[in-house]
Amino acid sequence: MYKYIKRIIDIILAAILLILFMIPMIIITLCIKLDSKGPVLFKQKRTGYKGKEFTLYKFRSMSINNDVLDFKNQNKITKVGYFLRKTSLDELPQFINILKGEMSFIGPRPWITEYARLFTEKQKRRLDAIPGITGLAQVNGRNNISIIDKINYDIKYVENFSFVMDLKVILKTIKTVFSKQGADIDKKGIKNELDILKENYLNIQII
Repeated sequence: MYKYIKRIIDIILAAILLILFMIPMIIITLCIKLDSKGPVLFKQKRTGYKGKEFTLYKFRSMSINNDVLDFKNQNKITKVGYFLRKTSLDELPQFINILKGEMSFIGPRPWITEYARLFTEKQKRRLDAIPGITGLAQVNGRNNISIIDKINYDIKYVENFSFVMDLKVILKTIKTVFSKQGADIDKKGIKNELDILKENYLNIQII
């Protein structure tokens, strides 16, 4: 029952926030266009509920020739992009994903599709919840904890899905949003996480 109530809350809240942030989003759009060439929105395939892929939206914070899987070069973040990432304003377009039913305000973060391909059967349980803007892993260390710990927190969220759990995440998120520690992950971090998942996946297959 709660999942249906949560969906209604998501729709109402996302619609309200889109209206409230309309002017700031217009200003951000203009700043991005004036700062660098390329589209305003960054679109990327992510793994969602039950493993279904969807297109996640963010305000573009990097140059258009930046490849997230090009581990030989660091991310090419724009001047405006640094500010957007620092303030998490680049996440605002995800309200659109919420309205479309692809995301929720609370749930496991939707990762790039390369991650899901390396999940073990147990780890795939994190896909049994609609991905969110914030989640249990985000309020318990963000990118300062290992990829395995992140997944375990996500599985814990799935297994204890309830209004009380979401309320705890919301309260912790309010505190976490003022701390920038672990808020971002660079290419080196992504490569390291993929290597750990690959090694873990191969070890499980051997056993």
